[in-house]
Amino acid sequence: MRTERTIRRRWLAPLAILPLLAISAACGASDGDSGQALVLYSGRDEKLVQPLIDDFEAATGIAVDVRYGNSAEMGAQILEEGSATPAAVFYSQEVGAVGVLEEADMLAELPQDVVDRVPARFRPKDNNQWVGVTGRSRVIVYNPDLVDDVPEGVLDLTDPKYAGKVAWAPPNASFQSFVTAFRVAVGDDQARSWLEGMLANDPVAYESNNEILDAVNNGDIAIGLINHYYWARALPELGDGLKAKLVFPKGDDPGGLVNATAVAVLKGATDNPDAQALVEYLLSEEGQTHFVDETMEYPLVEGIAQPDGVPPLSSLEGLQVDLTDLESLEQTQTLLVDLGILD
Repeated sequence: MRTERTIRRRWLAPLAILPLLAISAACGASDGDSGQALVLYSGRDEKLVQPLIDDFEAATGIAVDVRYGNSAEMGAQILEEGSATPAAVFYSQEVGAVGVLEEADMLAELPQDVVDRVPARFRPKDNNQWVGVTGRSRVIVYNPDLVDDVPEGVLDLTDPKYAGKVAWAPPNASFQSFVTAFRVAVGDDQARSWLEGMLANDPVAYESNNEILDAVNNGDIAIGLINHYYWARALPELGDGLKAKLVFPKGDDPGGLVNATAVAVLKGATDNPDAQALVEYLLSEEGQTHFVDETMEYPLVEGIAQPDGVPPLSSLEGLQVDLTDLESLEQTQTLLVDLGILD
């Protein structure tokens, strides 16, 4: 996995870059004109996002002021700022944080041709107020030397034969999104019942997906719950040293959730072409390829090469939920605290 900031200067093809340049010229929002930068609130890490923003600025002449933080915190800040928020664009690690703003009627409608670039499962059902940028699948990682009977999904993991053999990371945002999807799909009672069954099986708690992958791969524990890209990032580095294997749960097993990062334009920037240009850039070949190269996430735009070593996105069934409904994160956290899974 790359740890150094890498800025790729693979310029967009001329036909792809011209519309962005035209938008920039029309709106006059670059450093050379109004002097006012486009304000982006990013719930994604600076080391990942800033190189792409640098490329966007160089390609379009549009200056961007990026403010980084946790997605839930950034969403809450926008809610608190209300119509006075300086943010023009919000780029979130999770759809749920965008869903909160959608419910508060703070988001602008995106052009139909923009949201149509991604599959229906990664855009709103009832409006065009956000669009998915990249996808990630929840998976089960296991060490074949330690597991004779490989589980097909997370519903299997409450079986006593897996007692003491499963690692999870309750503080992790992706784990909490998975539990939220579980609740939304089958109801609070069934989600609680599964969590209680897991607790009865003495799962081992870790702080992060990376720690879980390392532990499974090293034989410290047999099974773990992570996102696919942690394994995919390790593959080119470890090669044959990557003993751990993945299960992509099928059907309606909650462990097969395919979630997305998402971008939205705030209502105050409805008529700001720079904001629209940034959204389009994230969905461009340059933007999509950047994330595949840097994070091994799934591109959502057709025609972009998929990450190596994992099944294509089109083959993943995943839990069929409206990703906007994952806004109910607070209820999930309350449930996890009530069960003693979170402090």
